[in-house]
Amino acid sequence: MTTHADRLAALRTQLATVAFDGFIVPLTDEHMSEYVGSYAQRLAWLTGFAGSAGCAAVLAERAAIFTDGRYTIQVREQVDAADWDYVGVPEDSVAGWLAGHAPAGARIGYDPWLHPRGTIEEWRTALARKDVTLVAVAANPVDAIWHDRPAPSPAPLIVQPDALAGVASATKRAAVADWLGEERADAFVVAALDSIAWLFNVRGSDVEHTPVALSYAIVHADGTADLFVAPEKLGAAVREHLGNAVRLHDRTAFADALAQFAGKTVAIDPALTVAAIFDAVEAGGGTTLARRDPTVVPRACKNPVEIAGHRAASLRDGAAVTRFLRWIADAAPRGGQTELSAAAQLLRFREQTGLLRDLSFDTISATGPNGALPHYRVTEESNRAIERGQLYLIDSGGQYDDGTTDLTRVVPIGAPTPEMRDRYTRVLKGHIALATAVFPHGTTGAQLDALARGALWQAGLDYAHGTGHGVGSFLSVHEGPARIAKPGYPGAGPSEPLRPGMILSNEPGYYKAGAYGIRIENLLLVVPRTIAGGEAEMLAFETLTLAPLDPDLIDTALLSASERHWVDDYHAIVARELAPLLDEADRTWLESRCSPLPA
Repeated sequence: MTTHADRLAALRTQLATVAFDGFIVPLTDEHMSEYVGSYAQRLAWLTGFAGSAGCAAVLAERAAIFTDGRYTIQVREQVDAADWDYVGVPEDSVAGWLAGHAPAGARIGYDPWLHPRGTIEEWRTALARKDVTLVAVAANPVDAIWHDRPAPSPAPLIVQPDALAGVASATKRAAVADWLGEERADAFVVAALDSIAWLFNVRGSDVEHTPVALSYAIVHADGTADLFVAPEKLGAAVREHLGNAVRLHDRTAFADALAQFAGKTVAIDPALTVAAIFDAVEAGGGTTLARRDPTVVPRACKNPVEIAGHRAASLRDGAAVTRFLRWIADAAPRGGQTELSAAAQLLRFREQTGLLRDLSFDTISATGPNGALPHYRVTEESNRAIERGQLYLIDSGGQYDDGTTDLTRVVPIGAPTPEMRDRYTRVLKGHIALATAVFPHGTTGAQLDALARGALWQAGLDYAHGTGHGVGSFLSVHEGPARIAKPGYPGAGPSEPLRPGMILSNEPGYYKAGAYGIRIENLLLVVPRTIAGGEAEMLAFETLTLAPLDPDLIDTALLSASERHWVDDYHAIVARELAPLLDEADRTWLESRCSPLPA
C-alpha cells in the first residue's frame, strides 16, 4: 500500500508529464455534494484528511491543505506536516496561497467538473495579477495515479412513495415548468443529488449515509424531463413510477446532451453546479441563465406529510437513543467500553426498530480529549477507552423512510467536575435561548446565532462551528439553504430567511482542547406563532427531538426560573411520548432522569 507521501510524489510526477506546475484538489464531486461517494474522495486518498470540508493545492516543491476552524486539530492529526502546509480559511485562501508560492508563468490545473464557475473566475482573476494561469484539465491527474480507485456505486434507485413524500413528482415538475415560464427559459439543469431525489421522489444509496443516486436531470418548460442515470439502477417499479413524461438516459450521455440547446436558454444554479456544465451548454450555442435551483426552498420547507413523518422518525429514534443512554450510563463506569463499542451498541438499538435504513452520518462517538474535536470520526487507530472522570459525547442520527434524525447528548462517566457542569449548563442556556426564540418573518439564522452563544460569551468562551444546519426529509442530514451561524461563517453562503416548515439543528457547544467536549443538539421545526396583542404573525421553533438531557451535568444555580421550567417541560414531553415505546426498566430509568430539576 502506498503512503500519502508516495501519492503526493506520484501526483507531482503526473503533473510534470502533462506540463502543469500545480493542481487543485477539492473535497467534492461532480454534483457539488458535501458528502461524496468513495470513488470521488480524492482529497482523502491524497492527503489522509477525513473531514467533510477542505481543499488542497499541490505545486512542484510545496503543497497546502485548506480547512476552516472546525478542523484545526483534526487536520494536524491526519495530514503530515512534512509534506503539507496547514492553511486556515477564511483567513487565507487557495488563490492567496498559490499567488504567494507559485512561480511566475505557472500553469495551475483544475478539474472543471469539481468546481463552481464563480470560484474559478475568482481564482483566475486573483492569480492573473501574479502571472499565474488557471487551466481546465481534460482528465483529472489524481485519477490517473489512483489505480485502485473504487467504481461508482451500482445500487438501485428506490421509489419514495407519495404517501411519504406528500407531493407527487409530476406536481413538483409542473411547478418547475411554471417557474421556467416566468424566467423565460427553456430548460433547467438539475445537478444536485438531493434536488433530483426530491424532485423525482426517488432515493438511492450511492453516497454513504445520504439516500441519493448518482444522476443528472434536465427539466423542460413543458413539464417533461430527462433523467440521466446508469440503466442498471432502474428497476421496473422505478420506471413505472417515473412514467412516460420522464425520458431515461445513461448517465454517461449527460455531457453530450448539454450541447443540444443551441439558440435556447438554460437555467443553472451557479452555487450547486460545476463550471463544466455551464461551459458545455455555452459551447453548444446555448445561453445560460444563472438562477437558484427552484427546488431548494420547497424542499427545505417540509409539507405536512413530511413533518408528520419526521415526528414519527424522531419518536422511534428517541426511544432507541434513550435505551442507549441508559446502557452507557450503566456499562461505561464498569469499564470495558470504547468509542467504537458504544457506537456499535447505539446502532444495534436503532436497528432493533426494524425501520432503520442507514445512519444519517458517521456517528461521532468521542470520549475525553476526542470530544474536543467537533467533527471527530472514530477509527481503529483513534479509538479510546471510555473511563471514569471523562465526558462522553455522542452525536448521531438515523435515516428512516419517513425522516432523517440528528441529535447530540453528553454523558458524564462518574461524577463530573464543577467546571464540566458550568460549561454544560452554559451550553444548555444557549440551547434554550435559541429553542424559545420568537422572531419576525424575514429573520435569518445569522441574526439568531448570538442567542446560542450568549451564556458562553459572558464567561469568555465560544465555539468554532455553526449553531444549526438544515435537515432533509429522508435526505441529506445537512440541507440548505438556511442555517444558523455567525455572519461570514465558512460555507454559510448568503443569509437565508427562516421559513415555516424548515427543520434545523440547535447545537451550541464548548470544547476544551485535550480534555473534553460538550454539545447539546435537538432538531427544531420553524412554525408560525401568533402573539396576543401583537401586530404581525411571528415565527418560532418547535423542538422535535425526544431524548433526555443529563441532569447530573446541570448546575441549576446558573439557570433562571424560566430555563428550569423549559427543561422540566421538555423532560415531561420526553417521558410521556417515549414511555409507550420502552420496556419497564427503560421507562423507569427515563422517568428518573426526567424528574423536575431542584429549584
